[in-house]
Amino acid sequence: MASPPHLHLSNQLCLALYSAGNALSRAYRPMLEPLDLTYPQYLVMLALWEVDGVSVSDICERTRLDTGTVTPLLKRLAAKGLLVRARSEEDERRRVISLTEAGRALQARAEDVPFRMACLGVLTPEEGIELKRLAETLYRNLARLEQVRGAEGSDVPGLAE
Repeated sequence: MASPPHLHLSNQLCLALYSAGNALSRAYRPMLEPLDLTYPQYLVMLALWEVDGVSVSDICERTRLDTGTVTPLLKRLAAKGLLVRARSEEDERRRVISLTEAGRALQARAEDVPFRMACLGVLTPEEGIELKRLAETLYRNLARLEQVRGAEGSDVPGLAE
């Protein structure tokens, strides 16, 4: 029995996004290897280069990575000497993440990564802007849905359990 078109793998948005995300991460790899960074580590460093001396939860929020992912990343980056993880003076339960001199110096070596990605020519600038806009809309809508589901305790909006 043939499956209906809405169940065809080729019609799934999730597959297109998942595959594109993996391909994008692979495209970054040769640019990040000389920096000794993985793609998720690069995201954390971008967040810290933008705003230094922040909490782990701030990094999680800005990178959209969960604590279980960020904590080991921070430990590895600290072991590389790129950042320090210190206790907050206001709240000992809170960690403050700050760049070291080596972490700040790495920013200069990473400055060309976005330009090198753009030079791959896989999207026009206009397509890149539109894709980012659509991806941000999708993310916001899904995040909102997660909040609603959590508040209602239901997997399907509008359905009572």
